Amino acid sequence: MHLGHHFLSYSSMELDVKVEQHVQELKEEVKRMLMVVVNEPASHMLDMVDNIQRLGLSYHFENEIDTILKHAHDHFYGSKDFGKDGDLYTTALHFRLLRQQGYNVSCDVFNKFKESDGTFKEYLTSDVVGLLSLYEATHLRVHGEDILEEALIFTTTHLESAAPRLSSPLSKQVTHALYQPLWKGFSRVEARHYMSVYEDYDSHNKTLLTLAKLDFNLMQKVHQKELSDMTRWWKDLDFANKLPFARDRIVETYFWALATIFEPEYHFARTMVCKYGALTTVQDDVYDVYGSYQELELYTDAIERWDISAIDDQLPQCLKDCYKGLLDSYSAYEEKLAKEGNLYRLDYAKEAIKIQLRGYFQEAKWLKEKYTPTMDEYIPNGLNSSFYPMAITSFVGMGGLVTKDTMDWVLNDPKIVKATALTGRLLNDMAGHKFEQDIEQGASSVECYMNQYGVTEEEAKIELTKQKDAAWKDINQEWLDLHSSNSIPKPLLQIILNLARSGEVLYKNEDLYTNAEAGLKGFIVSLLIKPVPV
Repeated sequence: MHLGHHFLSYSSMELDVKVEQHVQELKEEVKRMLMVVVNEPASHMLDMVDNIQRLGLSYHFENEIDTILKHAHDHFYGSKDFGKDGDLYTTALHFRLLRQQGYNVSCDVFNKFKESDGTFKEYLTSDVVGLLSLYEATHLRVHGEDILEEALIFTTTHLESAAPRLSSPLSKQVTHALYQPLWKGFSRVEARHYMSVYEDYDSHNKTLLTLAKLDFNLMQKVHQKELSDMTRWWKDLDFANKLPFARDRIVETYFWALATIFEPEYHFARTMVCKYGALTTVQDDVYDVYGSYQELELYTDAIERWDISAIDDQLPQCLKDCYKGLLDSYSAYEEKLAKEGNLYRLDYAKEAIKIQLRGYFQEAKWLKEKYTPTMDEYIPNGLNSSFYPMAITSFVGMGGLVTKDTMDWVLNDPKIVKATALTGRLLNDMAGHKFEQDIEQGASSVECYMNQYGVTEEEAKIELTKQKDAAWKDINQEWLDLHSSNSIPKPLLQIILNLARSGEVLYKNEDLYTNAEAGLKGFIVSLLIKPVPV
């Protein structure tokens, strides 16, 4: 998808001063509403927070939301009547908002909606709004929460059967949620979608909706300017001419970076993730499509040494150009990191690339030997070419939020990063399985599983989906544990969570990253080209 040239025209970004001023006034008004809402019934207070988050505005009101949800946690979960009152909608919303915020609240609050024989009460089947609220809450479940497993099946079944006879906007909301649960979606994409649903509800708050639209459009201008800069950097590398076999994915990788970290203040981290994605896509093509085994051996050795003099004369010119482009791109970070007093982080950024390319090289080795690895051999290597190096790279650019200890933590493959990389690897393999078979590439987890256990492709995918779902429970558990220990700042945990989400969005039914026309183009247009009509 060659949208790149389109974005070169966004090189100058004029923000409308009047609009900025209006946004400022609306933000003040919302802050006043949030001060009042604490004294209102729980359902009003929670609805307000939920709408702010869904509309993509929560980054403006972190402190207020923290205060409200702390209040909700202490008053509701701390009271002796805990969980006794409250309808299904409010109970599930309460549970989900608190878990999203990192509070490890108990799923026992849902027991009151069950009969003595353990089934869900019959009257709930007609409460579509309540079912939808419970359905969204089930996606935050951790291991051993059987009631939420049952609730997911119960709500999915009844929402699917109710959807055709609902009227809009509820039908639109239910259909969308069944395809894309909120917790596993890209917040910018979900915000853009939710605006169109929210404004169709008569009860919508005009101030919130106007703020959401204006703010989205202001942010879009910031992101367009960044993408214009990224496109220019990519053009200057001239890989289109030097490496004609390689994919040009600069727009897609910027979209990915944006989905991982969208807030304006994290510009540097976002550009690092974007460049990393574009460069490793090219490296992937070097290992998969272009290089002979002997060339890849020499090339991998040069990457390990990370020195322009390490490039071997036997390598073809295009691989020399590829190597030089990679090293130059990373040395460009030196000045910025040195100015921040964080030059030591450059070593972590380089290590992330090395980890990724070791993974690619191992795959090339297996392909050369015509060897199908066991799952125990394949998965650890597959994690290295999944989201693990991307998490390291994004941390490097996060300024003062990160310490040397934090960098060591993310480099040492903590459980939440491992689980995130696993979801990405399994989803990517299942989505790309057919395509990769057609162009002789190494085995994926689908073949490895089929080969090891003598099962069909269908059976392998069912099992791998279970493993992916189990990894999500690990992510959810770690999200709660790391919040309560306060050891890793929330914006950094958010990056890891967003990487896990990107697997769900980009590889849900097919590989949208490789095959951008299939679905990614719509996301890119709505986030980066078309403003929201105000």
